[in-house]
Amino acid sequence: MGRRRERTDHRDRGQRGAGGLAVPVAHPEHEQGNEDRPAAHAEEARERAGGGGDGGQAHRGILRRVVEALSPLTADPSRSALFFDVDGTLAPIVQRAQDAHVPKDSSLLLARLSRRYVRVACISGRSAADVRRLVGVGGIAYAGSHGAELLEPNAAAPRIAPEFQRWEPEVKSFVRERDAPELRALRVRIEDKGPIMTFHWRGAPDEEAARARVEELAGEAESAGLWTHWGRKVLEIRPPVPVDKGQAVRELMDEYARAALYAGDDVTDLDGFAALAALVEEGRLEQAVKVGVLSDEGPREIGRQADLVVDGVDGMKRVLAELDEP
Repeated sequence: MGRRRERTDHRDRGQRGAGGLAVPVAHPEHEQGNEDRPAAHAEEARERAGGGGDGGQAHRGILRRVVEALSPLTADPSRSALFFDVDGTLAPIVQRAQDAHVPKDSSLLLARLSRRYVRVACISGRSAADVRRLVGVGGIAYAGSHGAELLEPNAAAPRIAPEFQRWEPEVKSFVRERDAPELRALRVRIEDKGPIMTFHWRGAPDEEAARARVEELAGEAESAGLWTHWGRKVLEIRPPVPVDKGQAVRELMDEYARAALYAGDDVTDLDGFAALAALVEEGRLEQAVKVGVLSDEGPREIGRQADLVVDGVDGMKRVLAELDEP
């Protein structure tokens, strides 16, 4: 039976920093809304808003707490692993997936981090080869198709889970049969991710009509025995084989790592968060830092589960720079 996950059309409006700066989050014991947090967080809120009439002081206060949040990693990079989602985390979300790019300065930072940290990896729903092209750094690891493909640093080709790959013809056949004039008239675009095929409707003239048709396609896919996943104005048609970004984290985790970071912006990145938490519980890691990248369309749960939240791709770039500090 197909699986339909939560569509990510909500916005977490709390925890934003000034000018894209990251803001560490201290969570109460039980989940609650941002507005219900104890008064002890009032100072943090004032700093985020530039309160007290001293924007420079607020900026310094936020930055100081960012440094503290990342200290488990920066204290010993040779035993720390870094995992990053790409679209929406390192690369801005764009209307057409093929137009996405990771800013050059972020790519340069990733390359420098790879020479200091025991493991640096990017994990994406794109194919592993495509995400390496997008990031542009050969010396780090990549996981594509949400973990079904693993591409080691400087490797020529990825390893693909055999069972996942076996379903590729059926997934492609399903999508090809539905690539009809009606779909093109709605400006729904198809992206080939290898074993995963994707329908995009961002920027369609009538996004509601396009989404309605895509919802019909999701039902048809599930009836055909395929799995579906909803993202940010995107629907993935997947093989009915369990894969997720948490599995990719486990596969790529270096045995010598004692601390790790995962950064992401969407529902699939919660699996990466969960993997780090489980590795700490199992004793394989001593500390984990979960970084949530906020956006207008991202799920609220990203902000709720994160130890540190950043305001979009610019905020993430500042975290990369801080990780690169000696």
